[in-house]
This record gives sequence, structure tokens and C-alpha cells, in this order.
Amino acid sequence: MRRIFGSKIFIISVVIILLLLLAAFTAPEDSKLGAVRNILTAPLSPLQKGIETVSDKIKDSVNFFREIRTAREENQELKKKIEQMEQELEKVYRLEKENEDLRKILSFKEQFTQETVGCNIIAKDSGNLFETFTIDRGSRDGISVNDPVINANGLVGRVARVDLFTSKVVSIIDTESSVSARLSRTRDLVILRGDAQLRLEGLCRLDYIPPDVEVSVGDKVETSGMSSLYPKGIIIGEIIQITKNEGQFDYHAIVKPAVDFRRLEEVVVIKVGAEQGE
Repeated sequence: MRRIFGSKIFIISVVIILLLLLAAFTAPEDSKLGAVRNILTAPLSPLQKGIETVSDKIKDSVNFFREIRTAREENQELKKKIEQMEQELEKVYRLEKENEDLRKILSFKEQFTQETVGCNIIAKDSGNLFETFTIDRGSRDGISVNDPVINANGLVGRVARVDLFTSKVVSIIDTESSVSARLSRTRDLVILRGDAQLRLEGLCRLDYIPPDVEVSVGDKVETSGMSSLYPKGIIIGEIIQITKNEGQFDYHAIVKPAVDFRRLEEVVVIKVGAEQGE
């Protein structure tokens, strides 16, 4: 009984103290209880300041991590915008390149009286180079065997086989290719051929150059028009190396074609065969 009574007294005392503290903390400044509050809060002031400091630190940490999350979100948005801009720039570059190629092709077309037809490459033989490939135009479009094939940069090759809807093209770097050509600077006639080794590098060669023909590195080579196959004046490429054959009457040179046979996409066929058939 004493324990119970004692505990009741303790509980009542605690309640009275809490009520007094509550009254003191809620009392006006000029009241007597306000003075009591000041006396009570003085020892607790360092603790209160410590709690406020810890609270401020916690708030700062929360704000810091919130700012980090916001910065990450903004960074992701910026990355998306940069990717979109890069894609747009790539589209603009591609369109500019296509427009430039179209202007070159139109300039080529003005040189010829023959009809021309634009074609897409839809297949190619194995290997990295477009040595032989298939285009999406055929006899239905007026394409004939041996029609010359060009692109915006120069001579590509000739049509070797024609089907109704497609045709096969053999390029000038193929070992079976032979083109009657002319040096643009000196106007000397030469023969351009495909070479088994050079074709792997996208190159070809000028064979059987007489010693009295002046040839220099950097000379441009074009079609001569001396055969019925290729019209005159189509750019073929540039001489990058000259090799003298010791003990022989002639020599040869290596030509880098104006056409990049690693990156062909569209070509133009000059319909010479249709004109010859008329």
C-alpha cells in the first residue's frame, strides 16, 4: 500500500511540476510566472541552442541533397537537349551534303545530251568496297548494258548486267575494268585499269604510259571520249604515285579515284545505250 501511495504521490508531484512549467512557458513576459520561466529556461538555453544548431545542420543537409537531386534532374534535361541538338545538326549536315551532291550531279547532267536516271544502291558483293554492286533500276527504266555510271564526284563504272527492275554495276577499280582516259593538264591519252592489289585500297592504275608523256603527281585524269562507252570529260581521279619500270619502254602511275568506293549510296546512270539503239 505504501508503494502504491508513494507512487501516486510521485506521479501527482510530476504532474504538478509539468503544469507549473507549462503555465510558466505560456505566461506573458510581465507576469510573475514569466519570471519563473526565465529562471527555468536559463539552464536549458545551451541545450536549446544545441538543438537549434543540430536542427539547422539537418535542414542544411536536406537542402543540400535536394539541390543535388535538382541539379541531377537539370543535368539529365540538358543532356537530352544536347542529344536532340546533335541529332538536328546531323540532319542539317546530311541535308547539306545531299544538296551539295545534287548540285554536283545537276552540273554533270548539263554536260551530257543523254538522258540520265538516279539510282539507289540496294546490294553489293562481299568486301568493304563497292567493287560490284546492284542498283534499283533496270530495263523497265531504260537502263542498258555498258551505260556509264557516275555520282556527284566523278566516274563510278558501267552497267554490266540488266534485269527488269535492277542492274549490276562494275566499278572502275574492278580488275575487269578498262577506261580510255586523258590527262587533264597535258591532254595526253592513257588507259586506266583495275588492279588486283590496288583495288583493295580503292585505287587503280594508268598502264603503258610512253616515256615522252609528261606525267606528274597531282595530275587529274578524266574520260577521253575516244570510245563509245564513256562520254568525254567525266572526272576519274588524281595521280598519287608514278612508277618507272627499269629496262622497259613504258611506265605506270597509281590513280586515286575521285569517288570514294567505301561510301557509295546513290549513283546516276547515263543512258548511252538507249541513244545508240535509236
